[in-house]
Amino acid sequence: MKIPSLVGSVMMLITAAGSAALHAADMPAPMQAADIKWGPAPPVLPAGAQAAVMAGDPATTGFVSVRLKMPAGYRIPAHSHPTDEHVTVISGTFAIGMGDKLDKKQSKTLKAGGYAVAPANMHHFAWTKTGAVVQVDMIGPFAITYVNPADDPTKKK
Repeated sequence: MKIPSLVGSVMMLITAAGSAALHAADMPAPMQAADIKWGPAPPVLPAGAQAAVMAGDPATTGFVSVRLKMPAGYRIPAHSHPTDEHVTVISGTFAIGMGDKLDKKQSKTLKAGGYAVAPANMHHFAWTKTGAVVQVDMIGPFAITYVNPADDPTKKK
């Protein structure tokens, strides 16, 4: 190996290590499940669920990870998001389907460890018969548009 390329390789490693250190400082501290701070889900979701922000800020641009704890019988009507939504089932069973209305026959039920992607702007819906906790990873800011505007909880009085 020539000396200039060795120096270049070492400089790249130092730069990468420094960059990793900067990103590590921005990461939340590791936590156990018992340490997660749950609160009411945002009002744009149907009432009854709880939410916890794991990383990022759902109101700003950048990586966001949230958990949603849904009771038995919880349903999220057909909607879309402007960015991809990556969903991992943490516990319980969670059903997701693609389409313009919630149709249980057109959904796939996932167990703990299951994973799904709802691509940006694709209409999809979700529900749980038994209750579930899911983790949703996305690029913020978080936004949701219901296919049927009457399904938007913020529009109901």
